[in-house]
Amino acid sequence: MALIEVQDITKIYPLGDIPLRALSDVTATVERGEFIAIMGPSGSGKSTFMNILGCLDKPTSGSYLLDGLDVARLDRDELAEIRNRKIGFVFQGFNLLRRTSALENVELPMLYSSIPTKERKERAAAALKIVGLEGRENHYSNQLSGGQQQRVAIARAIVNHGPIILADEPTGNLDTKTSAEIMDLFVELNATASITVIIVTHESDIATYTRRVIKFLDGKIVSDGPMEKL
Repeated sequence: MALIEVQDITKIYPLGDIPLRALSDVTATVERGEFIAIMGPSGSGKSTFMNILGCLDKPTSGSYLLDGLDVARLDRDELAEIRNRKIGFVFQGFNLLRRTSALENVELPMLYSSIPTKERKERAAAALKIVGLEGRENHYSNQLSGGQQQRVAIARAIVNHGPIILADEPTGNLDTKTSAEIMDLFVELNATASITVIIVTHESDIATYTRRVIKFLDGKIVSDGPMEKL
């Protein structure tokens, strides 16, 4: 069974007299352990697709099976639980709490799982060690570089041991050298922890780190295959 199966997904946003069709009959499958880039110009549908994969939005029609569960039929609370257990998010703007330490930021997803304080802190510290931030647990966001902040965000994304990382332009605010370091970290997590990594990017050099590229245009998938063949 595939980890992700979307079948004939359509997403329409009601905008006055002319509804916006963001996705049209999109079908795709993601196996466990894949490393995928989602690409396409602005307005192509890639972000809408990512939001649906992340259970942040629902399709207007079509089905979405995540680990065999039809998440398109779940209510808001059930979707929140699925997100917390299955999906780690990494964003371009890091989305860290500014007046909160690195350790406390990484602990956040576990607050919704009734995990005891001691275990939360141990797991958060272990996640920070994995991303190379051992010794910086008590640093605040303004004491960390952009690359370090993104490492905290990645630690937060993996701390619940979910099978999926969804990253939306994760290197968009970083310089070239730091972007390469962050992408190397995603490669390592994908290889050593068997985490399925899906990255939205408009940068071809970032996509080269992945093994498969899905390209969107006008709400449809126009190509899907190994990076070197696209």
